[in-house]
Amino acid sequence: MADKHSHNIAVDDEESQSNGSKIQPLNATPPPHDEKRKHQTLTLTELLGLNELASSELWRASVGEVIGTAVLVFMLDTIVISTIDADIKMPNLVLSVLAAVIITILLLAVHPVSGGHINPIISFSAALVGIISMARAVVYIVAQCLGAVLGALALKAVVSSTLEHNFSLGGCTLTVLAAGPNGPVSVGLDTAQGFWLELFCSFIFLFASIWMAYDHRQAKQLGLVLVFGIVGVVLGLLVFVSTSVTGQKGYGGAGMNPARCIGPAIVRGGHLWDGHWVFWAGPAIACVVFYLYTKIIPSQHHKAKAYDHDVYNVFKVMFGTKTM
Repeated sequence: MADKHSHNIAVDDEESQSNGSKIQPLNATPPPHDEKRKHQTLTLTELLGLNELASSELWRASVGEVIGTAVLVFMLDTIVISTIDADIKMPNLVLSVLAAVIITILLLAVHPVSGGHINPIISFSAALVGIISMARAVVYIVAQCLGAVLGALALKAVVSSTLEHNFSLGGCTLTVLAAGPNGPVSVGLDTAQGFWLELFCSFIFLFASIWMAYDHRQAKQLGLVLVFGIVGVVLGLLVFVSTSVTGQKGYGGAGMNPARCIGPAIVRGGHLWDGHWVFWAGPAIACVVFYLYTKIIPSQHHKAKAYDHDVYNVFKVMFGTKTM
């Protein structure tokens, strides 16, 4: 990510401003302290963002991730249960449209507080690219998982035990037990299919939508509402495609949000843990592949600035190479 692209673009000052989410224009001529910083070697502690752990701003921002993810899980899982229980013709289509709307609204609501992640995929990929530090990403992911558990607990408190049992709290499933001629049988996808679908859909999610948020010129030109709207639509489409292409009863579609999957699994348990690792491994590998993609494409096609927290810089310092 060439440094020449760092001029005259909007940058996310999540690491340098108190609220971690404002966007400001970057002047063509860097201030004196930025010029001085160019010639300073960043330490491993600074690159990993360990100093942020002592900042109250990080922990206040994480509260936004907790609440945002809790609402996301409560709303999405409620939609999953209600659309399937209503016995409409195309529940996956209705689910996808409603999911796109809910995700867009929540991203806009949480963005001023923490940057609007509410998804470990976004936090992890943002840390790899360097938009946020790895320490902040870890705190955010823990906050998102905590929020997911709270959201699942809230849903458990308001739904009947029958709905909770029949729909597994709307959690992420590869298979379910269904009545068979000789007793209950497991129906759904095998683990390998679920893994590849999770990996492919997570990468497409990053490539087709989140990339616009990372590319600050596009984000500035399109505006937050349109960018987050595209994120919501892409996620909705991927949910629809993943459920339609398999056509398997018992498969809940690509999760593309490990936190949303682990919340109901912790609260409900049971078969939600079957193949649960797929909903973490697939997105994690997709994030790494997406990061490698950002390094491979020609620098003139990438309009975002070079980020200090880029994991490549972390490795250079770890192995004794200076990072400027």
